[in-house]
Amino acid sequence: MSKEMRQRGFTIIELLVVISIIGLLLGILLPALGSAKKTAMQARSASNLRNVGQGVLLYEVEQKHFPMSYVYAAAPDTSQWNESAQQETNPVPSNGYVHWSWFLFDDGEIPGNAFENPAAPGGGAPRANPGPRPEDWEPGQVNDLGQDAPAANPIDRQVPRMGYTANAAIIPRNKFNVATPRRNQFVKLSQIDDGQKVILATEFQYYDNWTSLADPLSGVIKSHRPVMPFVGGSAGSNVYLEPNQGSIARFAYPPESAFLPDNQIGANLIEDGNTQLNAVWRGHPRKQANFVYIDGHVEGKTVQETVKNREWGNRVLSLSGDNRVNLDANPWP
Repeated sequence: MSKEMRQRGFTIIELLVVISIIGLLLGILLPALGSAKKTAMQARSASNLRNVGQGVLLYEVEQKHFPMSYVYAAAPDTSQWNESAQQETNPVPSNGYVHWSWFLFDDGEIPGNAFENPAAPGGGAPRANPGPRPEDWEPGQVNDLGQDAPAANPIDRQVPRMGYTANAAIIPRNKFNVATPRRNQFVKLSQIDDGQKVILATEFQYYDNWTSLADPLSGVIKSHRPVMPFVGGSAGSNVYLEPNQGSIARFAYPPESAFLPDNQIGANLIEDGNTQLNAVWRGHPRKQANFVYIDGHVEGKTVQETVKNREWGNRVLSLSGDNRVNLDANPWP
């Protein structure tokens, strides 16, 4: 080999140094790229959530009240419902649910992936009753009839994948005809003080094929449910049992101790006796979720921050009777 060719070559040591430098650069750059991807996902989700918020506000303008989160349908193939059927449980489970995503569009003509969260697996949680398409089901999922395979009925009038959940103090459940001390009622925009600071909706938290939203007894995934940010002063997480008497505010924000650490996030987050706010997403950078507010703007922050700042409102407007929130109870540091 000529002297000139020997001078052009690399020694083993030089190659190892170059490889080490490349490895070091990759170690520095890959986390940054991963973080940038998560930030981009958060921005895309925020855009979808903003559109959802605008849709809800347009509905309120037209109907003079916010939509229900869901109702029990009057028949398997209709979006009609009867107030008398809105009981503690569905009197005819084969009829399925009619969801707030359905109410926002004429005849359920929902555009594309309007309610999907691009950061969440599958874009969001499946319907409680997914219907006949296999791709709409999660592994191990069961519907309200106990079926664990695609079936024509029941099928919910709801988007196939739901990445977002509503503030249950504003977008109520369907308990209009129950025997409990409290019942659900429609909420109007005019009832909300300082909407710029009150949350309308946020993102669902994922765990293990969306069992994060599963009912602990039936295993049905409750993607139609809103999250109740408040607890009762005497009845705890079941706000419907809170008595309507006396002169004190009966509801409060949950204490800091009700929020589960990351390593305890698991199944049944909306029915585990803690706060339903554990079912709020914490997968964006800095453990944030996106929140859309009544005035339509979106912010990213942790759910704990929203509670500390009292951003879910000062009344449980969706409940009958004296629905004031004691803003001094369970103060956070």
